[in-house]
Amino acid sequence: MIPEFGHFALIIALLFSLIQAGTPALYRLNGNSAYLKLNHNAAYAQIGFVILSFFCLLYAFITKDFSVAYVAENANTHLPLFYRLTALWGAHEGSMLLWVTVLGLWTFAVTIFTNKISNYDRSLILAVLGGLSFGFILFILTTSDPFARLLPNPPLQGQDLNPLLQDPGLAMHPPMLYMGYVGFAVAFAFAIAALIKGEFTRVWAKQFRFFVIGAWCFLTLGITLGSWWSYRVLGWGGWWFWDPVENASFLPWLVGTALIHSLLVTEKRQMLKNWTLLLAICTFSLSLIGTFLVRSGILVSVHAFAVDPNRGKFILTYLFIVIAASLGLYAFRAHKLQADSKLTWFSRESFVLFNNLFLFVAMLTVLLGTLYPLIIQALGLGKISVGAPYFNSVFVPLMLPLFFLMGLAPLAKWRQMQWRKLLKSLVVSFVCAAFLAILFPLIWQHHTTVLVTLAVLMAFWIVINSFFALMRNWQAKKKMLGMFIAHVGLAISILGVTFASSFSVEKILRMQPGDQVKLASYQFVFKKLASMPGPNYQAIAGVFNVFHDHKKIATLMPERKIFQHDKITTSEVAIKVGLFRDLYIALGEPLNNAANNSAWAVRIYYKPGVRWIWYGGLVMLLGGLVALYERRRTYANL
Repeated sequence: MIPEFGHFALIIALLFSLIQAGTPALYRLNGNSAYLKLNHNAAYAQIGFVILSFFCLLYAFITKDFSVAYVAENANTHLPLFYRLTALWGAHEGSMLLWVTVLGLWTFAVTIFTNKISNYDRSLILAVLGGLSFGFILFILTTSDPFARLLPNPPLQGQDLNPLLQDPGLAMHPPMLYMGYVGFAVAFAFAIAALIKGEFTRVWAKQFRFFVIGAWCFLTLGITLGSWWSYRVLGWGGWWFWDPVENASFLPWLVGTALIHSLLVTEKRQMLKNWTLLLAICTFSLSLIGTFLVRSGILVSVHAFAVDPNRGKFILTYLFIVIAASLGLYAFRAHKLQADSKLTWFSRESFVLFNNLFLFVAMLTVLLGTLYPLIIQALGLGKISVGAPYFNSVFVPLMLPLFFLMGLAPLAKWRQMQWRKLLKSLVVSFVCAAFLAILFPLIWQHHTTVLVTLAVLMAFWIVINSFFALMRNWQAKKKMLGMFIAHVGLAISILGVTFASSFSVEKILRMQPGDQVKLASYQFVFKKLASMPGPNYQAIAGVFNVFHDHKKIATLMPERKIFQHDKITTSEVAIKVGLFRDLYIALGEPLNNAANNSAWAVRIYYKPGVRWIWYGGLVMLLGGLVALYERRRTYANL
């Protein structure tokens, strides 16, 4: 009965989402404030029934109810409880239920944290969120029912969760990513409500920015976790592959970052209102495009849910309706939102605008590289591949001027400033950054190229100018502390990306117990093989001793796992973590031959600075959290 109860709860949630979406229009017709109360109550009811449905499916996984088709396809009796819980979002149907549950949580946050705007304004925002919930719940009920039964003869044993997903990183990655993706639905709802009202005040901008920063924090954490998982689990030693599904999360992050900065100008100077609303619409639209890419079946990826085309058609139709309707409303109503002051070109707001333009163009280049092969294939013109060479050649050059502006903007003043004063500060910071850019690679004992030197220069340029801006006027700038911390986090990630991409060393070789190899200044000795049984798999581990300057510094044990149920084989890498470098070993396929059957394919990597990529992501997250805290303090004084 529990699965039927969960299915019924979704149907009730669908009805309440429809009421939630329609009540503001009824209020406008007759002015009865009861409709506003009904709007809020319908939102609470919709949230409650969606969460109830979510826990019903979770209960089915806990109890191993294989009469539920989705449970039988993604769990079995040998799967540990932790992974049975996370299997809920391990495939299409459950991940969509997670999506609407997260949307419900963000809707609840709107009811809590928008107490500084009128009931009607809040009801408009909730109505837009209700309309979005209606579309996704309808999608689940009509094409992706997670409660479908295998009756009257349910299997005694279920299938297995994809072994690549049986990892703590993948347990945390999708919920965090969805909190970011779906969080931008609130920004979208604010934008649509502002266009309907024809008004976008400073109070709205403050509340708007709070939700955008929150969504950006979750998306930053989700992308960081995904990159970390890819590095640890897939065994190829990389942290980003420019995979279309990876790009699907990166696209809204780029535009969401532009939106945060644009909202700052709108809040401070009541400028860029139209641009801010357009960015909000684009950010959520890119989240929907990501949903389409992952769930339409047009992509096959370890990250994607390749499903039947009918689901893709539904999402594509829904995507078209949402984007077309929102852009149509923007075209008709944006002219009502005029700036209260004029833009002066030599000011912080102008630098922020240029920053936005570079981020938007960078997004377009990634979007083009992601969609172009799919368009060519859909037109029947063959299959092409757009990979890292394209993205590196067009994306990196756009980032260098963006990083320059990131260092420049904190030192500039609002409205207008004298360029001579700014120039003095810039000369000092540039000299300091150039000195460190030359010194830093020498400390790491690596030869540099021009591009590496420029990247390191821009990283220190950002950090030094952020520090100068804070020290110049701490009382005035401490409210911007979160932004400066986030900028420093990005600079740390720049250093990590630069050194990991430019100075990594790898060897792919045939090894057997007793062999040894030197990589960089480290000696790797393949000592023996060992058996490592697990709860639902058998593993063979290679035992490698690692020496540096003739001293043993680690024993690494990469594993080759064979999962019992489907006999799928995966690799689990072994990593010696260091602040300035990682030593990374992956055990590949056994290389059987007549002479010796104990030889294995082995990948060994020396990865300088790679961990700084994720340290930088966590520092960016910290900056976002500090900014959120400051936002809440600001609201208390509105």
